[in-house]
Amino acid sequence: MSILSQRDAEAVTKEFERLAGPVTLTVFASELGGETNPQTVALVKEVVALSDKLSLQEFNPYIDRDQAEVYGVEVTPAIVVEGARDYGIRFLGIPAGYEFSNLIDSIIVASTGEPALGVETRNALEGLTEDVTIKVFTTPT
Repeated sequence: MSILSQRDAEAVTKEFERLAGPVTLTVFASELGGETNPQTVALVKEVVALSDKLSLQEFNPYIDRDQAEVYGVEVTPAIVVEGARDYGIRFLGIPAGYEFSNLIDSIIVASTGEPALGVETRNALEGLTEDVTIKVFTTPT
């Protein structure tokens, strides 16, 4: 049974026409984890199937510890969105509901290598003197 409806799959396929380059989605999940682990893997497989510019890697963080360490993954499910390089985009938990559109937007941005930021925001970021980690937490409630 598909997670994405036919209508949603068609809308995502249309959005993926904007992909400029290849993107790899790396999923970390384990059968020992909660029910969202297999759901996340299934969702990402459906998304990857919608464009030939997308590819999938699957890892179990308990078996593939080196890969989990490389990507800084400590919880599952986790999705890494990588374009020409790793921009640090991570989704922890299943990106369902409103978070799904953020996943699609992240894939498109990673494919271009250019963040969708305004001039004022870019100028402010250029003034940073060290790396910054931004964490955004969302909940359907």
